[in-house]
Amino acid sequence: MKGIKLAVFAGAMLAASAGIASAESTLKIGLAEDPDILDPTIARTFVGRIVFASICDKLFDITPDLKIVGQLATDYKWVDDNKGLVISLRTGVQFQDGEPMNAAAVKASLQRHLTMQGSTRKGEIASVQSIDVVDDHTVKLTLSAPFSPLLAALADRAGMILSPKAAEALGDKFGTAPVCAGPYKFVERVAQDRIVVQKFDNYWDKGKIHVDKIVFQPIPDNSVRVANLRSGGLDFIERVAPTDVPQIRGDSKLKVTTIGEIGYQGITVNVDNGPQSKNPLGQDARVRQALDLSIDRAAINQALFNGEYIPGNQWVNPSNPYYVKSLPVPKRDIAKAKALLKEAGVEHPSFTLMVPNNTEAQQVGQIIQSMAAEAGFDIKLQATEFASALKLATEGSMQAFQIGWSGRVDPDGNLYNFVACGAPLNDGHYCNAEVDKELKAARAIDDPAERLKHYTAAAQILLKELPIIYIYHRQWIYAYSTKVEGFTPYPDGLIRPQGLMVK
Repeated sequence: MKGIKLAVFAGAMLAASAGIASAESTLKIGLAEDPDILDPTIARTFVGRIVFASICDKLFDITPDLKIVGQLATDYKWVDDNKGLVISLRTGVQFQDGEPMNAAAVKASLQRHLTMQGSTRKGEIASVQSIDVVDDHTVKLTLSAPFSPLLAALADRAGMILSPKAAEALGDKFGTAPVCAGPYKFVERVAQDRIVVQKFDNYWDKGKIHVDKIVFQPIPDNSVRVANLRSGGLDFIERVAPTDVPQIRGDSKLKVTTIGEIGYQGITVNVDNGPQSKNPLGQDARVRQALDLSIDRAAINQALFNGEYIPGNQWVNPSNPYYVKSLPVPKRDIAKAKALLKEAGVEHPSFTLMVPNNTEAQQVGQIIQSMAAEAGFDIKLQATEFASALKLATEGSMQAFQIGWSGRVDPDGNLYNFVACGAPLNDGHYCNAEVDKELKAARAIDDPAERLKHYTAAAQILLKELPIIYIYHRQWIYAYSTKVEGFTPYPDGLIRPQGLMVK
């Protein structure tokens, strides 16, 4: 690794195509779920990251072609045999409470991510051993060992810098009134109804912010979300169902934009997280293998998604350079699934699959329920509000959870925190020392070919033990009014406000 001068993030954004937004312009965005807590240290939901994109800038960000660029950082340099990272910070940046964004604030935020009770960021930056303020706008991270995914982690929630004053005052209630260094200030949140943010006049890159207010409205039902868009109740909706695309394209008042995701959708199995794991699915890999073989991924893609999505069986999609090609997507094999269940001594296993209460997730759950029944499974579906489902999963109050991950630039971000022993997002409490060994080895090196060798060794175990059954990879599909301009889709699925305009 070597230091490189980073492009200014704002320069990578598309400039607004024309005009200046009218006074007090408002952008109404329909979300597929209600976010969990708006605290970057402990938040878990993808939809929360959409809101964070408006209120919390990060040290780094990504470009649409997945390059890492500076946001609050302007430069970085690896030192001390890649066990030290020196980061130069942008000058003149303020938090939304008027406090300065400086090296001390960066240190405080990173230490909070590392030490706060319940932090889901700790596993992402656990290699950071110490944080030193070199000067007001330079910070040095010292690592316990070389850690190649660090920049990618700092290009997401682990790199969000919080106002130390607000973080200290609010403590674990920070999510009720978050204060960051992003383009919009938090105004209010009404659970299951709306989140409102207002343009921050002292934002460091305010020339790219043209909308005065954004109102995020959670609407889990796809058809209701589309109806609100078509009626003008919403200006923009995310995660449009592929089956809704034709009618939207036929509406001259609307536009559709798509891009492939870098994450995955699948089923997380509770294998060792409390009493709910004590069932055949949680205790016997052969039962999980049978469930895997009962699923026809291509049929799901055609039946539910008009062939728009990508069938998958790993934490990255088949076109990703880190996909293990020697372990391709399995074909459905009911006979083999039945044989595995018979071998396990449970020809008719029963379990409850917790499914988020949005339309797409429930449809996927229903078709998996039907497919698996042919192999002998009795699956009961438990539709649950998404933020509540995350809490239940963390507590171990589930047998299996149909959940995805929006994805990270580095493959480590799609894998380590979900399967490593004791990792913060490992809801099923899977633990295998050999898998940990391979994942840690992949974290310590830069060379893609060498890293792939370690991911291959891990995949050979994980795709046999199946603590997570990977099913497909989505296309991010957005629909919005023709009065909305300047939108650029990114593979991480976030809606960045820079450049957005409402005519």
